[in-house]
Amino acid sequence: MTDILIIEDNEELGKLISDFLKREGYTVEWCTTAEDGIAKLKTAACKMLLLDVMLPGMDGYEALQEIRRSMKLPVLMMSARTDDQSKITGLEVGADDYIDKPFSIPVLGSKIKALLRRSYDLTEDRQLLTCENISMDLGARIVYKAGREIVLTTKEFALLEYMMKNPGQVIPKEKLFNEVWGFDSFSEQGSLNVHIRWLREKLEDDPKDPKLIRTVWRVGYQFGGTGI
Repeated sequence: MTDILIIEDNEELGKLISDFLKREGYTVEWCTTAEDGIAKLKTAACKMLLLDVMLPGMDGYEALQEIRRSMKLPVLMMSARTDDQSKITGLEVGADDYIDKPFSIPVLGSKIKALLRRSYDLTEDRQLLTCENISMDLGARIVYKAGREIVLTTKEFALLEYMMKNPGQVIPKEKLFNEVWGFDSFSEQGSLNVHIRWLREKLEDDPKDPKLIRTVWRVGYQFGGTGI
């Protein structure tokens, strides 16, 4: 999972922000158009978005409206429009915070830290598991696919949690069943196959050709990794 996606068309400012955030220890992606940024969000999970308002093609307001139709990640808008109405518009279309240009880079860094802390409750040391475009917030018990929340049942969540904690490993069916249902469960092991199918329907781009949750013939399942 990428920590911060920047959508900023000004090359000098975009590089300045990107370099600063990388020095602060964040993983960063940078796009110069809203269209490229939205495409990136649809294919890879991201913790937060740093979004410029004035962009070529689709502007920041339009982009955020599109993003908010399916994604809940925190968004900090950047703009040279400092009038109250512009800020109100940004907040109304879904921004979590707003910073006026020109801004101090350290102030931007402080705003990013505060927004991440509010959004992910970092003071409670929430654990976040990620693999490709799937992320799992264990504290909030929420799963996201490319930033879009996926609703799972209790058993589906437990299955996914165990597999995401053991990425790339081939997990025998019996072990996976016992870990999730328990050794003394009255359920049949066939319940595992049903729940795996349901998970694939929710997480895979093509459930009939799974890339995340693979079946290892006569053994069990493998989550992520390079396959067998």
